[in-house]
Amino acid sequence: MPIFEELRGGQIAENEESTLSHVNAIATPTRHLMPFRSADFATLTEALDYAAQGDTGSNFYTGRGDIYASITYRELRLQAIELAHKLMGLGLTKGDRVALVAETNPEFIRFFYACQYAGLIPVALPASVKVGAHCAYVAQLKQLLEASDAEIGIASEGYLSFLQEASEGLSMRMVDAPKAFHALPSDVQPLHQAEPDDISYIQYTSGSTRFPRGVIIKHRTAMANLHGIVSHGLEMSSSDRMMSWLPFYHDMGLVGFVLVPMAAQISIDYLDTREFAMRPRQWLSLMTKTRATISFAPSFGYDLCARRVRASDISTYDLSHWRVAGIGAEMIHPQTLEYFAEMMEPAGFDRRALLACYGMAECTLGVSFSPLWTGFTTHHIDSDHLSDHHQVIVMDEEDTQGRGRHFVNCGTPMPSFEVEVRDDNQVLEDWRSGVIYLRGPSVMSGYFNLPEETGHVLSQDGWLNTGDIGYMVDGALTITGRKKDLIIIHGRNIWPQDLEHVAETQSEVRAGDAVAFSAPNSKGEELCVLLVQCRQRDPGIRNNLVRRLTALVRMEMSLDCYVELVPTRSLPKTSSGKLSRAKARLDFINNNDIDKLNAAAEVLLRVASA
Repeated sequence: MPIFEELRGGQIAENEESTLSHVNAIATPTRHLMPFRSADFATLTEALDYAAQGDTGSNFYTGRGDIYASITYRELRLQAIELAHKLMGLGLTKGDRVALVAETNPEFIRFFYACQYAGLIPVALPASVKVGAHCAYVAQLKQLLEASDAEIGIASEGYLSFLQEASEGLSMRMVDAPKAFHALPSDVQPLHQAEPDDISYIQYTSGSTRFPRGVIIKHRTAMANLHGIVSHGLEMSSSDRMMSWLPFYHDMGLVGFVLVPMAAQISIDYLDTREFAMRPRQWLSLMTKTRATISFAPSFGYDLCARRVRASDISTYDLSHWRVAGIGAEMIHPQTLEYFAEMMEPAGFDRRALLACYGMAECTLGVSFSPLWTGFTTHHIDSDHLSDHHQVIVMDEEDTQGRGRHFVNCGTPMPSFEVEVRDDNQVLEDWRSGVIYLRGPSVMSGYFNLPEETGHVLSQDGWLNTGDIGYMVDGALTITGRKKDLIIIHGRNIWPQDLEHVAETQSEVRAGDAVAFSAPNSKGEELCVLLVQCRQRDPGIRNNLVRRLTALVRMEMSLDCYVELVPTRSLPKTSSGKLSRAKARLDFINNNDIDKLNAAAEVLLRVASA
């Protein structure tokens, strides 16, 4: 069930309110008795044991800007240990999986760390923004429960019925709300002592191209990535504070904003993802109130927030302390970042805070970060030449030859990573585009219970085939697409991002409202398809948009393409909010007569060519 389906142009509450009357419940303390450590620990439990010696922790905010819960790392450790004893009393053995519906609340982090102390493996399940699609959500939960072979399941009262329904027919020991687990008797046996090679958690990938796979992350793996992020990527110190509305079941939310602040012993403030969806301006209000220095979002988060800000709001914000405004989790749209920076400049936002990065669950989280306090940079390249020759040709901004695209540079990989750009087994030189391969201590151990899938992406000598396409220049990495999304028409390679970009240049189409893929006709030939979410109801405007897009794709890409307008919020998304081209393709094939679509496409092309 997609988590961000309401965020990209959905129904957003108009009557936002900013409440700035509350003081921070958890302050950043002086550290004369507790030296700052840059996540240089062997296990997550060792990291929490150390963080518990200070006064930092987590605050949880309502959508109106009020704190409704606070928990220090000292309290978190004690509560997690107490809960670990209760879980151990269920007769679970080391390595058993515990499925947690990952709502943004203290219970999730209590159970997550309780699993670490009990030697159990937490599995974060999605907490959907919109639970109206009952059957689809239950089916997704059931697949994840089966894939992880979970022994117990935990969900709040609001999600418990979904989880219980999903668990029907499965041999799970207990599926209940947190209070039922807190009421269990404590087991007297000693806690499990976590070792670096123990599995810490399983992170299910977003499933952009297939059903989600469970990434195995050991304590050693997690700590290597956390140390790299804290020390190199963000250069954090005890004066930092974080703020996040990202969901806990996405790798950027879990690793970046649950594990990183704890491992760095700093405080963090949370706004639930659903609250951000309804009141995106609250992100800026809380950044102002808490004086947080680090916050991240996908491109569309910045876009949504900027679109909802009124001119009269700007004077109420103070964003001068925001030193790292990270962007990741999807293809980065430079126009969105420029718009956000320009709009927020009067509130003290410095565009140099914008920091583009690249990461993936299979590498725990972070891989590369652009240099701090330099803003983002782009290459304006000839995408025709890139598609045809896999070579990057930089274009002048005024150059109108070819189809120029801006790609945001994602910075230098962290020191622990080896990076190669390959074409098959050949390592490519700078400015040549190919598949990105990575090796290092942050790379996963494999996919849970999927040895064949693991073998496809992880070599015996530790190289991970990311499936991402990009190029290197002077040690810096730029991502241009995903290999598995590649469209091949009559032997020609076409990046779906290029088709989607054509759609997004039209005033009627917002960023993230188009998805491109290919589908077979009755002869087995591939038809190029572009689905576009359209908010316009006027038939004349809609017909004009279809004709215009059909003509533009033919003119700019010499490609015949079937364009269809679909209702808003109808395109399928992954659990992390990315458009799922694979699911959109499957739905399209299942719901349409391809021969009829071919005929319709030919009519449109004739009209467009006239």
